[in-house]
Formats: sequence, C-alpha cells, structure tokens
Amino acid sequence: MTATFVNKLFVSLACGLGLAVAHAEDFQGAGHKLEYEDAPIKYNEQTPTDPVAQLQHRLSTGETKLAYDEQFGYLPALLDALKIPRSSQGLVFSKTSSQIAFITPDNPRAIYFNDDVYLGYIPGAPAIEVASADPKLGGVFYRLDNEETRRPRFVRDQDCLRCHGAERTMGVPGFVVRSIGTDEAGQIESQTEVSNIDHCTPFAERWAGWYVTGQTCGQAHRGNLVGPKAFARAEQEPNFLGDHSDLREVIATKKYLRPTSDVVALMVLEHQTKMHNYITRLSYETQQMVSMYGHIRYLKQQENAFLRYLLFAEEAPLIAPVSGDPKYSQDFGAIGPFDSKGRSLREFDLKTRLFKHPCSFLIYSEQFDSMPAVMHDELLRRLHAILTGADKDPQFAQLDDNERQTILEILRDTKPNLPVYWRE
Repeated sequence: MTATFVNKLFVSLACGLGLAVAHAEDFQGAGHKLEYEDAPIKYNEQTPTDPVAQLQHRLSTGETKLAYDEQFGYLPALLDALKIPRSSQGLVFSKTSSQIAFITPDNPRAIYFNDDVYLGYIPGAPAIEVASADPKLGGVFYRLDNEETRRPRFVRDQDCLRCHGAERTMGVPGFVVRSIGTDEAGQIESQTEVSNIDHCTPFAERWAGWYVTGQTCGQAHRGNLVGPKAFARAEQEPNFLGDHSDLREVIATKKYLRPTSDVVALMVLEHQTKMHNYITRLSYETQQMVSMYGHIRYLKQQENAFLRYLLFAEEAPLIAPVSGDPKYSQDFGAIGPFDSKGRSLREFDLKTRLFKHPCSFLIYSEQFDSMPAVMHDELLRRLHAILTGADKDPQFAQLDDNERQTILEILRDTKPNLPVYWRE
C-alpha cells in the first residue's frame, strides 16, 4: 500500500471510530456485550418464533415442502417460502463468513433479505446460512444443508454469536454489514475496516469487500475494489470502478440468481440491520432495567438514540442522485402499507437521502411491537410528541413541519393499534 493510501485509511478509520464512540455514548457503551444468557433474557433457553422457526414447523409437519433445484439447491424454494425477493441480492467477496474457504472475488457470497430474514448463499458451499429477527430474541442463526433430502432441517448455529453477539452488533444477538478491504484472494485487511456501517456512514466509506451495481453520479465509494492496487488507483481516479449496471463482465453471474449487487438494496440493508440491533438492544436493556429497578427512567439516553435512528436524524446526506435496479425498488415499495393518499414509508428519495419520508419502515415490524410494553408505550408517546411538534428537542430538528405532519398522517392511516391519542 502507498503511504498516502495508509494515511487516508487512518483518517477514514478515525472517522469511523468517532462514529462508534458517539453511538456508544448514545447507548451507554453499546459496544460491550450484554449478559443475555442470564435472567431476565435467558436467550439460550428461549424457543424462537421467528419466520425460520415457523417454516421449520411447517416442514416438520409436511405442510410445506421445499423443491430442490439442480443448480442452486434449496435456494430458490427457500426464498419463495420466506418471501424474500431475488432482487435484494448483494454480493460480498470478503472472507467474512463461517464458510470462508468457498468465498473469493470470483465466487462471492450472495446475500438476500426481507424485513425479517437474511440469507447467505455461496456457490459450491455445503450449507445455506440463514439469520432471522425473532420478535423477542433478536438475531437467531441457522444453517440448512444444501443437499437434497426428504425433509430439510434448519439447525441453530450458536457459533455465529462469536461475531453476531458482541461488539459489532451492539452487544446483542444481531446483524452486521462490514466495509473492509481485501487482498486479491478476498482475505480481509483488518486495518482497512470502517466500523459501524449504517445509514449514518458517509457514502465514501461504504462497501469495501462488496460488489456494487447501479449509478451513483460520481459519488465515490469503496465497492468493487479488489486488492491494495485497486484502492491505490482509486486515490487517483475516484470511483473508477464505481458504476456497473450489472456484473457480467466482472464475475460468472450465471452462478447467481441475478447479475446484480444493487446499490439501493445495500443501502436498505445497512439501515435495517442496525435498526434490528437497536430494537433488540433497547428491548434487552428495558428488561434488565425493569428487573433491577422496576422502571426505565435511566434509559432516557438510549431512548433518544433509538428515536434519532428511527427518524434518520443523523443520516449521511447524498450529494448526488443514486439509482439502482428498478426491480428491487418495485419489490420493496410494493409491500406498503399505503395511506389514504397513496403514501408509504417505503418510498425512496435517492436524491439527497434514502427515503422520502424519514421514519423507518421497521416500525411496522413484529419485533418493534414485541418490545416490552413499558418501552413500547414510551416510544410511541415520544414519537407522537415529536411529530406533532409538542416535543421541540433540537436533536430532531432535521425534520421540518411538513415532514413531521406527513409521517404522522401515514402512521395514523397505516399502523394498527396506535394509542387513542394518536387519532385525536
């Protein structure tokens, strides 16, 4: 690596660490692992009820069957059974999986996801990796052997918690998107990592170790760069590999369901993985606080951090429009729900920010609604006060009056079981 490259990496890492410190202060040291194996959480003793556990029950009773594809194994049928769009495909070539021996820049791991489930597929690997956001437990991790059998079976993979239950996932069982450079074989270069990748991360620091397709209008990022020489050239020619409509000239895309690794899908992935972790962390801390003190008054700082993330208060702005695969935008947006004026929290902006109406669509998730009632009610009370303007806290000042009113109207029309005062 050149000296300039190393210096820039140091600055980039310092910025990333600065973000990590800010987030840790928000959540009072959210990088440390919570003791979620102990009471009151007892993570390992609980029976998951997430979508994968539900699918396993249907498979065990014979209610559902998974067709086996000669090329992809159970992948297509699994995506259909879990309602995961193929258009969500992202391709990551950094060796950051338990099946790293099968990952190279020529044979990246495909990630597919919906609001609740993440699926990892590597051509030639023996297993499909699946992670699911359980309403009560947060991240739950499974493996499915990708060879034909009469009755496929998901197996809990607790080894995943070594990486998915510690610092990178806010100290709880959760999910992580990394931006870490590699050598030409896909081996990670740890000194190049930018931590805390989410919607707050500057565009220029994202996607090292990933392929990225779509148009970014010259906004440089770290995707598509394989090895130090590519990073060094990117210093002189920013974004020289930044924009690909597809990856047919880069890898053998016939090994995958689509030839894309969509930039918009990756932006959604970054937002929602951290949102899942925030929900889990706040849920766990609420249970612990109530168990110890009988109240949640000491969680005000965490509550504020959660609401800032929910409302995109610290989102890194786009400096130019971004466009991706229209199929993903169509698949994602069609889910809704839509208010009486046809508006949805899933509408993309992609000119100056990710979403047109900056409030996370995961507010509709079962995981959000399964938070302990005392915290769930407090969050809805605060959110209502912010959106009506009764709460004028400057940390939410990025929302103008029109945006607050629009989000309020959308939620009133589309979110069931809101407290009565939301309707008044």
